Amino acid sequence: MSYIIDRRLNGKNKSMVNRQRFLRRYKSHIKKAVTDAVNKRSITDMERGEKISIPTRDTSEPVFSHGKGGARQRVLPCNREFHAGDKVLRPKSEGGGNGAGEGNASNQGEGEDEFSFFISKEEFLDYVFEDLALPNLLKKTLNEHDAVEYRRAGFTATGTPNNLAVIKSMRAAHARRIALSASSRRKLKKAKAELEDEQAKDEDLKNPIKIAELEEKILKLQEKIKKIPFIDTFDIKYRNIIKEPVPSTKAVMFCVMDVSGSMTQQIKDMAKRFYILLYLFLQRNYEKTEVVFIRHHTSAKEVNEEEFFYSRETGGTIVSSALELMGNIIEERYNPAEWNIYGAQASDGDNWDDDSPNCAEILRQRIMPMAQYFAYIEITPNAHQALWRAYEALAPQLGDRFAMEQITSASDIFPVFRDLFSRKSLKEAV
Repeated sequence: MSYIIDRRLNGKNKSMVNRQRFLRRYKSHIKKAVTDAVNKRSITDMERGEKISIPTRDTSEPVFSHGKGGARQRVLPCNREFHAGDKVLRPKSEGGGNGAGEGNASNQGEGEDEFSFFISKEEFLDYVFEDLALPNLLKKTLNEHDAVEYRRAGFTATGTPNNLAVIKSMRAAHARRIALSASSRRKLKKAKAELEDEQAKDEDLKNPIKIAELEEKILKLQEKIKKIPFIDTFDIKYRNIIKEPVPSTKAVMFCVMDVSGSMTQQIKDMAKRFYILLYLFLQRNYEKTEVVFIRHHTSAKEVNEEEFFYSRETGGTIVSSALELMGNIIEERYNPAEWNIYGAQASDGDNWDDDSPNCAEILRQRIMPMAQYFAYIEITPNAHQALWRAYEALAPQLGDRFAMEQITSASDIFPVFRDLFSRKSLKEAV
């Protein structure tokens, strides 16, 4: 019997395998706790772990036993209260016991807390962004060759020992031995047949000299065949692994945020929380993704990450200025033949009435012909504004490449984010 011992080191996390099994088993509890945590956290507190609590009843192992019930007619010995034929009531289940429950103390002073454990920042973000992806992501041109994949390309005579093709090498060696020894084997077979015929003759007809010559010839042929090496350097073959450039999936995300006077600090904070989720998602899941930040009031400008999230500049509202700037940046820096273009616009919907139809027209004519996906998020607890109505009339013409959602409170941010970037609606190229 063979015994396999796994001696691989787990580093500082000595129970990593058990931990991963535990996380998979209670995945639904953890995802619910992560969702609640995202909705409660502040803007600067997104990238840290989380303490997860699971009721003890959910961590218990299943136990199989015979259940109580059925008609019983047996009377136990030493019984002084019941007689044959009496019906015995089942005992009422009472509280107390050992106090095992969901963190509640029993009347006997005993109890158990909920089982709590801590998940790391990496694990937390894994659960936050699970099943999310950029919609309609396509593979574009081959202008960057740093994206490669390794694939098999037959066999070669040179290589490293780890790529040695043992079966191919043995077949080549066997074929070589057959080819080199074919003539000698034919002669050997013929000599053995002649020797057998000579030895089969009667004693007075045998020729001892011929028999000795045949035996010597057979011995020489056998020695010649044995001298052919079992394997030669010519026979050794290696698996040939080549690098092949693959199409790049470069993407750029335009984050367009309204910072006009109608955007209160609370609305701005919710918009920032949405964009921080989006930024973390892109940085974590995609290597070749650029983010362009655009702030606008009466005029729009491209800013860096710090200014986008922390600048206090404000003013009136002309949303079309941001869309015009976005179109100009795409035409100057991001060729649609090479880049997947995405946009996420957050606003309270307040805009000049004359400007809202202009925004819809810019979106239809300039942005969407070049974009893979565009999402509009209106952050307001009130009725929809003019910008929403203009986009709503445009939405049927754009199909699944355009999405609209409303956020009324901080608890809506994460569900809306998941709806906009859910993997279920993807048409991702393979």
